[in-house]
Amino acid sequence: MDFLRPASWEEALAAKAEHPTAVPIAGGTDVMVEINFDHRRPEYLMDLTRIGDLYEWEVGRDTVRLGASVPYATIMEQLRPELPGLALASHTVASPQIRNRGGVGGNLGTASPAGDAHPALLAAGAEVEVESVRGSRRIPVDDFYTGVKRNALAPDELIRAVHIRKADGPQQYSKVGTRNAMVIAVCAFGLALHPQTRTVRTGIGSAAPTPVRAKAAEDFLNAALEEGGFWDNGKIITPSVAKQFADLCAAACNPIDDVRGTASYRRHAVGVMARRTLTWTWESYRGAHRTTEGAA
Repeated sequence: MDFLRPASWEEALAAKAEHPTAVPIAGGTDVMVEINFDHRRPEYLMDLTRIGDLYEWEVGRDTVRLGASVPYATIMEQLRPELPGLALASHTVASPQIRNRGGVGGNLGTASPAGDAHPALLAAGAEVEVESVRGSRRIPVDDFYTGVKRNALAPDELIRAVHIRKADGPQQYSKVGTRNAMVIAVCAFGLALHPQTRTVRTGIGSAAPTPVRAKAAEDFLNAALEEGGFWDNGKIITPSVAKQFADLCAAACNPIDDVRGTASYRRHAVGVMARRTLTWTWESYRGAHRTTEGAA
């Protein structure tokens, strides 16, 4: 195994163009595990830790540009107001040591359906900024996952950053694991309310070959909230609406049986998490709605 260590982003792109099979490593929290267990033996390993741009972030008017290697710990500490769902997901990542090393770019590059960041990125609405010597492009996160541990990157492309919409409403994240820390998700669920567009977005992890959105559930809830005037009146969502939303989220899953859980359990758990996160986010929205009305 040859080790490449570019000193700049331009060097990294040139090296990737010359060696398309090179596997990038920054935090190493996924790649090194696979190498240590001999599940992967790449011809080239490319160390990106010297490239400072990957550790930078910028808060814009509508979005946050998050460098691919910004650690989860930084997201938790510095970007919670702008990215609350991703901050909550970051809390569930492994241990403090790994949260100080791992970043969202690694989750996207590995593209495991169990990656903790994926449901939050889907729910928030993100675009993945990728680049090669041929140029750069942005891939909507909905189109980024193409199969089990496969993504839309071309062989000569690297992930540079993720552009994530700033929260304009409450967001939540929930994860089921076999223990409370250092655990791969049995399943996970992210939910984001977007009051500006009066829409809801979801994200489901570890319950299908790829991370997915529950689009039928979103469409149902969007229609129910609009028809019932819920965005304007701030009323409690009825149990029947919450149950239908949960059932549709469970139906969006296509899970497997494995050592962490059965397919039927995963479907059930996703439904429970969907109902609970909807309750939590809507109560937060109602609280803010009442505060706004009182101020008026």
